[in-house]
Amino acid sequence: MNSDANPLLIKDGLPAYDRIRPEHIESAVDILLARCREVLAQVEQSTETSWSALMDPMEEVDQLFEYGWSPVGHLLSVANSDPLREAHDAAMPKIVEFSLQLRQSEAIYRKLVALRDSTQWSGFSGAQQRIITRMIQNAELSGISLKGKDRERFNAIEQELTQLSTDYSNNLLDATRAFHLDLTDAADAEGLPASLRRLTAAAWSRADENKDKPAATAEAGPWRITLDHPCFGPFMEHCRNRALRETVYRAYMTRAGSGATDNTPLISQILKLKKEQATLLGFECYADLSLSRKMAGDVSAVQQMFDRLLEASHEVARLELEEITELAQQNDHVGPLSHWDVAFWAERLREQRFAFTDEQLRPYFSLDRVLNGLFELCHRLFGITIESADGKAPVWHPDVRYYEVFDESQRQIAGFYLDPYSRPKDKRGGAWMADCIARSVTPQGTRLPVAHLVCNSTPPTDDVPSLMTFREVETLFHEFGHGLQHMLTTVEFRDAAGLSGVEWDAVELPSQFMENWCLHRPTLMKMAIHYETGEPLPEDLFQKLRQSKTYRAATIMLRQLQLGMTDMALHYGYDPNGSESPFDIERRVLSITSLLPPLPESRFLCSFQHIFAGGYSAGYYSYKWAEVLSADAFGAFEDAGLDAEAVVSTTGRRFRDTILAQGGSRHPMDIFRDFRGREPDPNALLRHSGLKKE
Repeated sequence: MNSDANPLLIKDGLPAYDRIRPEHIESAVDILLARCREVLAQVEQSTETSWSALMDPMEEVDQLFEYGWSPVGHLLSVANSDPLREAHDAAMPKIVEFSLQLRQSEAIYRKLVALRDSTQWSGFSGAQQRIITRMIQNAELSGISLKGKDRERFNAIEQELTQLSTDYSNNLLDATRAFHLDLTDAADAEGLPASLRRLTAAAWSRADENKDKPAATAEAGPWRITLDHPCFGPFMEHCRNRALRETVYRAYMTRAGSGATDNTPLISQILKLKKEQATLLGFECYADLSLSRKMAGDVSAVQQMFDRLLEASHEVARLELEEITELAQQNDHVGPLSHWDVAFWAERLREQRFAFTDEQLRPYFSLDRVLNGLFELCHRLFGITIESADGKAPVWHPDVRYYEVFDESQRQIAGFYLDPYSRPKDKRGGAWMADCIARSVTPQGTRLPVAHLVCNSTPPTDDVPSLMTFREVETLFHEFGHGLQHMLTTVEFRDAAGLSGVEWDAVELPSQFMENWCLHRPTLMKMAIHYETGEPLPEDLFQKLRQSKTYRAATIMLRQLQLGMTDMALHYGYDPNGSESPFDIERRVLSITSLLPPLPESRFLCSFQHIFAGGYSAGYYSYKWAEVLSADAFGAFEDAGLDAEAVVSTTGRRFRDTILAQGGSRHPMDIFRDFRGREPDPNALLRHSGLKKE
């Protein structure tokens, strides 16, 4: 079978997303695995021990997976369907089996150790040495030293965890799209902004059961409220009907917590298996295993960060809640606030304090204008040019765009897909960057990196373009930061290019760094143009937006600490075979980090996808760990002078040449020192958050 018959068998160019179907998966996986096993056998049987003898064949294996399997996982996230799930789930055990066979190859492990201990070692570059060292560590953490029944058990756990992770994601997607609340009474829609009325009216009209009915309108409804974030977030902030807020909030916090989509048993089993897997490898708990390959190194370093941030934010957050409660009570709210009241009254206080609303800003942030501003910023900082290349790349949905990236000499160096809009029926929530093609330099030439950038922003309607909230703008900049590290790498080895080989608690540095530019006046004013009038954002609105940067910063900090501390508690001190449930552990953390009593029926862990299906197990702390780095990195631009264009450009090139270019080829602390001239200042994050006075 060739690539004409099966698009998953192509070996170069861009994935044929427009032609991939579920029925292609089984045959493609069988063919690619047969070839991978041939390559593995050749390497194992070879008597040569050298870099090229080992790594060149591995490049072929990686490339086969890149074209034959990675697109399947990507489509599962952005174009989910029952046939695709079935084909994916049927193939996954074969993929995991080969992955374990490769990582547990004793012949390859011996060759890696021999290279490390040979006279060749001193002639290797730092990137090559790091790759070999990481491969040895990965083999050891994949059970290379286990024998007999222990290895069989380890491998069985790996298979089960992979399936559980997939099931968890599918359950969450199904549970999220299963809920809707139709509003037919105009009184129930009071307070909802025009953008939300348009979104929810369009959602009602798109529903299969309403296709033969007159279309809903933003003015008259009906309005369909759903749990995807472009709807849920604004609804909780603006709906004046408290009972409706309660209904929607309870539905959100109990997603995937009961019935056919219940993730509760999956959570317990995932935690048990991770604990058992860690024990097999000689660790006391999964957190110790996870941190053995991260910057932090051990749990005590993470806990010290938690303690410092908790001390700085808890009392301030309590005062923030008091302010909101006082405003609510001044407006006839009786008693303490409930969970479904906080966002509503926090938004009222923000409107009162800063005299603007998100809805006033939204018309100034049309997606195309924001993209133009983002691309112009990247040109100023990093010397790159980004051009639309729609039509050059097959796509999985008509909304998807494709772009090419060029350096100062107009040489193409990368490309990326952008899938910007929410599609609750078949696309998972959140936002992310994932690699499509990794950069590598082979005898056949240089393979350019290509990224997937996925957001869930508010989609356009018939007469209004996609208008973004400021938070959606920040999210786009965040994910593009990840994309920049993938695309601007200059490392020639795929296993250290871009994000590959970067310690997990450093990967959020470029993403959170890019968020800072959203409030940089020249950057913001170039993209904040009213979609109808063409007028720039008024100066007074910009000043109000900037003043609101640290609004409720302590509350936001406390929420992130709650997530990170819950994650760490579940993977460190918790005994999944004991009498306590994961929800008991969550409630214990809430007693320290939450200012409201916990919602008794909350099943938030059933939707905490980051740690149960997103690679952040015992790693959610990474957001705050890396935010210290990103805040201090942005501080380099502040120190140099944000209004000095030449200095900003020079500093931006230095950031590109270090943080973005060197990827996993060196330890992130060494790269940071090269950029900043020193180690990171732990107080930089508190200063940027307004929680530490200058």
